[in-house]
Amino acid sequence: MITVYGAGAIGGTTGAALARAGHDVLLVDQDAAHVEAINRQGIVVERTGGETTARVRAVMPAELGRDLELVLLAVKSHHTLDALAVLTSRLAPRGTIVSLQNGLSEELIAEAVGAPRTVGCLVNWAADWAAPGRILHGGHGAFVLGELDGRITPRVSELAALLSAVEETPVTDNIWGYKWAKLIYGALLFGTAVVDAHVYEVVERSAGVQAALVGIVGEGMAASDKAGVRLEAFDEFDPTWYRAALAGDSSACAHAMTAIATHYRAHTKTKTGIWRDLAVRRRKTEVDGQLGVLIRKGEAFGVAMPLMRKLSELIRDLEDGRREMAWENLDPLVALAQGSSR
Repeated sequence: MITVYGAGAIGGTTGAALARAGHDVLLVDQDAAHVEAINRQGIVVERTGGETTARVRAVMPAELGRDLELVLLAVKSHHTLDALAVLTSRLAPRGTIVSLQNGLSEELIAEAVGAPRTVGCLVNWAADWAAPGRILHGGHGAFVLGELDGRITPRVSELAALLSAVEETPVTDNIWGYKWAKLIYGALLFGTAVVDAHVYEVVERSAGVQAALVGIVGEGMAASDKAGVRLEAFDEFDPTWYRAALAGDSSACAHAMTAIATHYRAHTKTKTGIWRDLAVRRRKTEVDGQLGVLIRKGEAFGVAMPLMRKLSELIRDLEDGRREMAWENLDPLVALAQGSSR
C-alpha cells in the first residue's frame, strides 16, 4: 500500500494518479471535510479540457495504521515535524518516506527516521486545492527523485518508475542540488506574492523589480555556494542566468525573467501557492520552511541576507493583516537591491 500523507494540491494529485494507475493508495489528511468528500465521491482532479475522478480511500491522521512501507509526504514544509510525530512510530522497519515538499524537509525526515529511509524529490509541477475532494492541476513541470547520498539504487529507480504515473520522473545523483535550487527559486516566487498579480506581471514589472528578484536569488546562491551545493537547473530556472545577471549581464537578467513569464503564461495556475495561501485561503505560508531555512543557513555561513529578511517581514505582515497586497510592497526590496548595486 502507498500512503500519501497530506492530500492537498500535490498529494491529492499524486494519490489520484497512482490510484488510476491501479495502485493501492491511502490518502491521509487533517481536513475532515476533504476526507469525507474523497470517501463519498472520490478525488476529482480538474485539468484543461476536463476532469478525472479516482476512487481512493482517505483517513484522518489518528486513523492511520502501522508498518507503513511507503509514505509520500506532501504536507507544507512548516507542518513536517507534526507529520513526523504521527509517522515515525508507524513506519515499517524498512519503510521509506519520500518528501514531495518544498524546502529541505528531507533533513528533518532523516533526523526522525534515518537517512537510509528517506528519499528526496523535486516537485515543480503545479496544482491547487480547489474544494473538499477537488484539486486543480495547474501545469506540468519537473519531477526528479534521488537518494540523499547520491547513489542510484534499485529502490530509487523503482520509485521513479512508480511516480512516473504522475509525471515523467528521472533519477538524479544530486538531489540536494535540485532541492536547494527549488528553494532558492521559491524565494524569488515569494517576492511575486506580495502583490495581487500574475507571476508574469511581476517579473515583467520593471528593471528595479527584476534587480530585486535577481538579488534574492543571489543571496540564496551565495548560501548554497558556502554549503558546497552544486545547484541544478530545471524548467524555468537556471542558476547560470542569475550568476551572469548578478555580474551585470542585462541580457541574462532579461532571459531569466522571460523564462519565468513564459512558463507561467503557459500554465492554468498563473499565481503561486504562496499567493493563494495569503489571498484565498487566508492561512500561514511556508515562509518559515523556505525563506526562514535559507536565512538561517546563509547567516550561519556568514552570508548577509537583507533582501530575504525584508521579504520575510513583508510576508509576515501580509499573513497577520498588517498590510494589504499592493505594488508598493515591492518598493523596499527594490530600494535594498539598488543600494547593494551601488
